[in-house]
Amino acid sequence: MPEPRDWDSEWLTLSATALDAVSRAETLEALEAARVDFLGRERGRLTGLLRSLKDMSIEERRRLGPQANALKDALEKSLEARRRSLESAALESGLAASRVDLSLPPPPWPRGRRHPVAETLREMTGILARLGFAPAEGPLVESDRNNFAGLNIPADHPARDLQDTFYLKDLPLLLRTHTSPVQVRYMEAHKAPLRIMSPGRVFRHEAVDASHSAVFHQVEGLYVDRKVSMADLKGTLSTFMRGLFGPQAAIRFRPSFFPFVEPGAEVDVRCLLCAGKGCPACKRTGWMEMLGAGLVHPNVLRFCGIDPGQWSGYAFGVGVERIALLRYGVPDIRMLYENDLRVLESLAP
Repeated sequence: MPEPRDWDSEWLTLSATALDAVSRAETLEALEAARVDFLGRERGRLTGLLRSLKDMSIEERRRLGPQANALKDALEKSLEARRRSLESAALESGLAASRVDLSLPPPPWPRGRRHPVAETLREMTGILARLGFAPAEGPLVESDRNNFAGLNIPADHPARDLQDTFYLKDLPLLLRTHTSPVQVRYMEAHKAPLRIMSPGRVFRHEAVDASHSAVFHQVEGLYVDRKVSMADLKGTLSTFMRGLFGPQAAIRFRPSFFPFVEPGAEVDVRCLLCAGKGCPACKRTGWMEMLGAGLVHPNVLRFCGIDPGQWSGYAFGVGVERIALLRYGVPDIRMLYENDLRVLESLAP
């Protein structure tokens, strides 16, 4: 027969040591060990005593039960208070060892801003959207058909020499040299009339210098409807340029050649620096070259399944970086891509 347990002795030991063990814990780890020792679910000494109440006599149960429950409540409160005290002490110790002076006011956090090219592109597409141009996109990797042939540029055409194309190795594909392939894709997929803009990155295999980059951005516009004329094109571009450079902006058309338009034109804006009086920036002419434009060539319409006898249209394309350089007064295109925060912050509005 097992010897009867001395409940009174066990109780005196618990009541004398439990609260003292909690108060003497100097770390959170020691405090957790004390909690497990007395209140652990499996082997906690006070937990075991409470479970053994059923084995006690009625007199012992009436005497020790309330006292054990009262000790459990007191022990839980003492554990929580000691935990908060130790956590607070650990936090203060960490702050004291830190080199951060929390009494100082916080520094102003730098504000994020759009990149000058992204901001210029946003404004350009915003103006065109208000003129009724819907956005259209296409892949950066294109076929020769969409990038050249569909735009009236056959394989032996000298205009291809001006494109300096990146061709993909072992594939009949290339990195698009302009966003005009989007026009081909869109006209083949949609019926006239249509009015779209195609912003995006383009690629040319050329040396990088102050005014050229192998990767840059364009925005092109295309409008196809009945009886579209050069007058419609000039009206659109006048509004577009005034939206970018202010109501004083004036434009002029000069005859030029592009395989995908006929007639074609170079579009100039009156010099923004000298107001047309002549300065080094405009080579003393009073005008700055901005973009190429013209009426869509009938061969392009025909290639895309649009009858040039019933429909006509205009197209134009402008380099985003060219506009950004003028708007922000940046003398070198490389400054836009070197990610020098001093430069980018100086250009922020």
